[in-house]
Amino acid sequence: MLCPLFCYRSLLKKMIIAYLLLGSNLGDRKKYLSDALGLIELRLGKISACSSLYCTASWGKHDQPDFLNQVIALETRLSPESLLDGILTIEIELGRVRNERWGSRKIDIDILLFGKQIVAQRELKIPHPFLHERRFCLEPLCEIAPGLIHPIFGRKMNELLTELSDNLSVKKLS
Repeated sequence: MLCPLFCYRSLLKKMIIAYLLLGSNLGDRKKYLSDALGLIELRLGKISACSSLYCTASWGKHDQPDFLNQVIALETRLSPESLLDGILTIEIELGRVRNERWGSRKIDIDILLFGKQIVAQRELKIPHPFLHERRFCLEPLCEIAPGLIHPIFGRKMNELLTELSDNLSVKKLS
């Protein structure tokens, strides 16, 4: 007969570090980011690192207000799918409305990386498919994890940043 403690430990999922990008370009942007951080830590895992806030020009659709962006490292036991479900729930609770692709929004939370995993599902792609093309993702990510390896390209994030062609404005707030 197995020891109950052994059984309990064998059921625990492995802790994974996920990197999330938070963004807001409507309303009280700092408050939306702060509220999102609180809900993420309450429901999805422990935030182990946060980048500075960055004021960034909008990407993909340029006729809208600048974003505030931030990257966090999240220690979680959730699966990628469960993490996404939790993120979508938080976005809705904070007033996210999906009207148009790359449109303005009160809050946006993207999964950039989930450990070393590669996920290619219809509704979930990890690493984020545009991570290596977006300065507003790479700048804050490199602040907290410059040596992190991209699981598809096998390159460090700071290397991807130095080779980036995206020249949209990304300014760290003091």
